[in-house]
Amino acid sequence: MIGRLNHVAIAVPDLEAASTTYRQMLGAKVSEPVPQPDHGVTTVFVELPNTKIELLHPLGEGSPIAKFLQRNPDGGMHHVCYEVDDILQARDRLKEEGARVLGDGEPKIGAHGKPVLFLHPKDLHGTLVEIEQV
Repeated sequence: MIGRLNHVAIAVPDLEAASTTYRQMLGAKVSEPVPQPDHGVTTVFVELPNTKIELLHPLGEGSPIAKFLQRNPDGGMHHVCYEVDDILQARDRLKEEGARVLGDGEPKIGAHGKPVLFLHPKDLHGTLVEIEQV
């Protein structure tokens, strides 16, 4: 059911410093920051030949990334995102298998302009998983 790894998301306390590290130290192509108010984050994408790294920084009150950074002040891996062909079909199958879909269970538009859902980390061995329709 899951397809390609779309991205690995890393929460960072300093988005500019993290972007500079990926751009200068690692020589990667790094996007400009883009606010995602519906998700409470600002995102930067690091383009790799086979996938992307998504740098996440809190945006606004109640950002889930702010809570994550309180527990992990140096930042760290936040989630992985897998592609699916049909997000509603994937959601229904995952729920049948016992996975909990976070939020109201309805897809939201993610940073790539495509429908996304998040799955509870306790159902996936401690990893927060995002699924994104291709």
